[in-house]
Amino acid sequence: MLQKIEAVLFDLDGSLVDSMWLWGEIDREYLGRFGLSVPEDLQDEIEGMSFSEGALYFKNRFKIPDCVEEIKADWNRMAWDKYTHEVPLKRGAGEFIACCRKAGIKLGIATSNSRELVENVVHVHGLSGCFEAIVTSCDVNKGKPAPDVYLKAAEKCRVPPEKCLVFEDIVSGILAGKAAGMRVCAVEDAASSHQEQEKRRLADYYIKDYSEILGGIHFDKSGER
Repeated sequence: MLQKIEAVLFDLDGSLVDSMWLWGEIDREYLGRFGLSVPEDLQDEIEGMSFSEGALYFKNRFKIPDCVEEIKADWNRMAWDKYTHEVPLKRGAGEFIACCRKAGIKLGIATSNSRELVENVVHVHGLSGCFEAIVTSCDVNKGKPAPDVYLKAAEKCRVPPEKCLVFEDIVSGILAGKAAGMRVCAVEDAASSHQEQEKRRLADYYIKDYSEILGGIHFDKSGER
């Protein structure tokens, strides 16, 4: 999987950390403030959208009186404590990151989440300084499945797309990585279990968690793979 790979790029939610569950809770609580329930199609409709695109979608679909920036600020406040205390790294992710750094592989995060929350996650899990690039979909023209966020992350890592490996948990993210010309590994996640067959079909690889990869990484005495 890591042959000829010079950069590993992680999606955040559902790929690097186990956090997709909390957004369903936040959607219910947030819409409940306005006397609204969560439509069955909501997750499918907003999948891959940037934080700003999602806020605009909520404002327009649910006629939210607040501006987009106020909606985003509310979501950040609601999610902050959960990300700090209740969101773990995916199994084996910390060890995999350490192995990549030992092998000289550059690391990046390319996420649809807010910069505030991704930087909080990096700090909470002691990963500050591990990533060459942290790019959010709000930093580029289009969110996933457009390739923009992954191409920007590769650019910041100074690595050509064909030498990047992406870890993604949802179909729109896999499509974004493939559209960027990168290899993609699908990551199993409970929130996207209904997409498993499509994820397996679209991605180059599929893992349940990062511990599956660790046993296959070997180094010589110089630290090279």
